Amino acid sequence: MLSREYPPEVYGGAGVHVAELVRALRSRSDVEAHVHAFGAPRHDQPGDEALTSSYADLAELSGANAALRTLGVDLAIADGCVGTELVHSHTWYANLAGHLASLMYDVPHVVTAHSLEPLRPWKAEQLGGGYAISSWAERTAYEEAAAVVAVSAAMRDDVLASYPVVDPARVHVVHNGIDTTDWAPRHDHHRVRELGVDPDRPSVAFVGRITRQKGLPLFLRACASLPPDVQIVLCAGAPDTPEILAEVEGLVHGLRASRSGVVWIPEMLPRHDVVALLSAATAFACPSIYEPLGIVNLEAMACETAVVATATGGIPEVVVEGVTGVLVPISQATDGTGTPLDPDRYVADFAAALASVVSDPARAAAMGVAGRERAISDFSWEAIAARTVEVYRSVLR
Repeated sequence: MLSREYPPEVYGGAGVHVAELVRALRSRSDVEAHVHAFGAPRHDQPGDEALTSSYADLAELSGANAALRTLGVDLAIADGCVGTELVHSHTWYANLAGHLASLMYDVPHVVTAHSLEPLRPWKAEQLGGGYAISSWAERTAYEEAAAVVAVSAAMRDDVLASYPVVDPARVHVVHNGIDTTDWAPRHDHHRVRELGVDPDRPSVAFVGRITRQKGLPLFLRACASLPPDVQIVLCAGAPDTPEILAEVEGLVHGLRASRSGVVWIPEMLPRHDVVALLSAATAFACPSIYEPLGIVNLEAMACETAVVATATGGIPEVVVEGVTGVLVPISQATDGTGTPLDPDRYVADFAAALASVVSDPARAAAMGVAGRERAISDFSWEAIAARTVEVYRSVLR
């Protein structure tokens, strides 16, 4: 298993996916899962030291573009994969390592599509010329992979549209999963108050990175129309660029000037704190303009929190309209950015959807209960691991 992220260095949905999938695979008797991950040495479980290898940036590339530093680590990871029967990579950061290991050791390479570089052109702001390199690495891996796992049917469509030379028979849908034991309602009013939130007031929570993909500026604009007693809770950090950080800071400042209860927590919180905040929230907001599936929605649903989310990507495969939450329609540009064609209309629609949920606590609670039931029945990691092993077996025959 090849990944940029692995505990304790996890900052996004792909990292959560890898950690939980590895845990589920290691619980099976028919799989021995070795992890090769970027970063400092780590030991995810006692006794697993021999199954987890970590790779730091090459000192010789310390001043290079981030994409070049990534490729340096990929070379080291590929070298470390000797003796494996199959390599499985996640995100462009590790895709080239998987491709090179596949060539070097003549083993199948499986790629999981969590997102696609052609659909994230705003990353050129972050990587500069490195965006062309990340796009090349991803395209090369996808076109040569023995199998591609898409985390939603919508993502499968995106893979085939972005890389038309890929054989559709090689692209399999295996949804993300959720650990409904760790992600479960936890009502800790004392801790929530310590974090600055009043559990006795309605609140809308956002959890995610500060990136164009997550739509945070659009959400903050929508919040200006919410009833004044509704708190806005932002667990938002890791900005892609100084420009989007400045935009978010300005919008938060504007909200705080006109209403109380705007809480911004920029650091990454431990899971139990996030669970406590989600459990206290009346609604969870997912204003993403690009989301292959959206683990964050599953996490909120597992905590019995109603979800208000954009009807884009794989989100409608998770959130059931009117049952586990509300889906907000959006008309988007087809140039790969996903930019709303009418952002004012989208913001107004998102605000109306949020208001409709937070203004009816009984309805919000019923959606939360239905969301947890759906998370348990349809998205367990044991089921996801079993489907993933089926893909492995199909390319090992």
